[in-house]
Amino acid sequence: MISEKNPLRRWLLQLFFTGPTIVFFCIAVMVPFAYGLYMTFHTVSSPLDPLQFAGLANYREAFQDENFWAAMWLTVKFVLATVILINILGFLLAFLVTSGVRFQNFFRTSLFTPNLIGGLVLGYIWQFIFVQTLPAIGEKFNIEWLRLGWLGDETMAFWAIVIVSIWQSAGYMMIIFVAGLVNVPKDVLEAATIDGANGWQRLRAVTLPLMVPSFVVTVFLTLKNAFMVYDLNYSLTEGGPYGSTTMVSMQVVQKAFTENNYGVGQAEAFVLFLIVAVITGLQVYFSKKMEVSA
Repeated sequence: MISEKNPLRRWLLQLFFTGPTIVFFCIAVMVPFAYGLYMTFHTVSSPLDPLQFAGLANYREAFQDENFWAAMWLTVKFVLATVILINILGFLLAFLVTSGVRFQNFFRTSLFTPNLIGGLVLGYIWQFIFVQTLPAIGEKFNIEWLRLGWLGDETMAFWAIVIVSIWQSAGYMMIIFVAGLVNVPKDVLEAATIDGANGWQRLRAVTLPLMVPSFVVTVFLTLKNAFMVYDLNYSLTEGGPYGSTTMVSMQVVQKAFTENNYGVGQAEAFVLFLIVAVITGLQVYFSKKMEVSA
């Protein structure tokens, strides 16, 4: 009633609560983004050098950069592997810890814990496992595929990053799926059971369609995280061996800070941003069309 009679007071209250968030969002996100976009149209070899207008030259060089597109293609393969496996495993784990199994709360906490470890620390932990622990086990039990150094082989190094990404993220997606499974109406499941549906039929025809909102969130998060992976890529392999595991985010950083080509690096970063925005936007749009109500 007060807000309807006094719109100025309502506006001031809204500004009081949302103002600091808006200010910090602009400082931390919008201003750097705008300046980065501005840099894509200029040539600069170091932060201290003056900007020289270059037009679309940085974008032309970015599109002609074979290393950038090779890293992009590798990242696409990484995205496909991790998005599918993380969501499947996350859903299976959620189904397990909501099925009434003993110590299910302990399992929820344990499976979520890897997500609390930072990517750099996690990468160094698993680097020790792949370089020291697994070869030692392979040597002791004469297991050839464990004896080989995972991070020294191009194919195995890629799958090492995939495995660690799944181990880190599956527990987080499990929590989202748990929330979705808990909210599936019990009366709908009971009605399906009365109609003669078995466990698989209830899962396929009732549970999964009602879980679409959860899948919208988890697929969006895994897509975004996989395209933007950097810390795990850096700490686990540093792009090796011989640049075979350099993901696109690492390629952008190397272009800007290692090669001191900030303009092209920013242009490649903006191209990456557009690709991720389009893909995730389409994913959310089409996934929303699949949602059903109980």
